[in-house]
Amino acid sequence: MGGVGNTVLVVDDDDSLRMLCRVNLELEGYRVLEAPTVERAETLLHDEAVDVVLLDVHVGAGDGFKVLDGVGGERVALFTGSFEVDEHHAAAVDAVLRKPFTLTELSETVGRLADAGTEL
Repeated sequence: MGGVGNTVLVVDDDDSLRMLCRVNLELEGYRVLEAPTVERAETLLHDEAVDVVLLDVHVGAGDGFKVLDGVGGERVALFTGSFEVDEHHAAAVDAVLRKPFTLTELSETVGRLADAGTEL
């Protein structure tokens, strides 16, 4: 299906990672929103129609898992480095992207989640 018509929210305090995700996903046709903080992510989830959320476990001084409280029907992929995802949090997300991930992994994960969201 590609990214046409789908909006992705990238929540990470790493400017370079957000930019990398944005540029590559926009090339695939996705509309990409960026949030460097938990607070900004919560605002965007409230104000925008988001299909897929790419969420870092640690967002600055904030807890990325707090963003999950504001997620409704959006599909969520969790970014994580060395962090082990416990069963409780794993059940709350649709996918896990282990850092560092490849652009192919990013594309496939977002595509799968965007397609799954259209089937709901």
